[in-house]
Amino acid sequence: LVFHTSIATIVMANDAVLRTCLVCLGALVLLIGLYTYSFKKMLVTYAFGLLGIAGVLLPDWEFFDRDFSQWVYPMSTDDAQKPTSNRFRIYPMRLFLYTTVYSFGVYKWWMFVFNS
Repeated sequence: LVFHTSIATIVMANDAVLRTCLVCLGALVLLIGLYTYSFKKMLVTYAFGLLGIAGVLLPDWEFFDRDFSQWVYPMSTDDAQKPTSNRFRIYPMRLFLYTTVYSFGVYKWWMFVFNS
């Protein structure tokens, strides 16, 4: 029962973070629309924001918490059901990959919205 309650608490906290991110994205889209008067730029900002939020909040962390060399192999059900107490560990490979992809995406979005 305690394990179930802690999972429910984590899920509710994740829902609150997702809701907050979506509200902030909506405000950003509105500001971009008011600044540029372009519906196309608003849609691009919204799509890029949704991909960014999904990339950070929705990945299967239990799958990626394994050793990097194990990512190409399926995950056993025993590994998937283990509770993880240390959810937010820093992995250099993941950090480098996220930083590279998101930096390039933000640069391209910035160039599209403010220079065209």
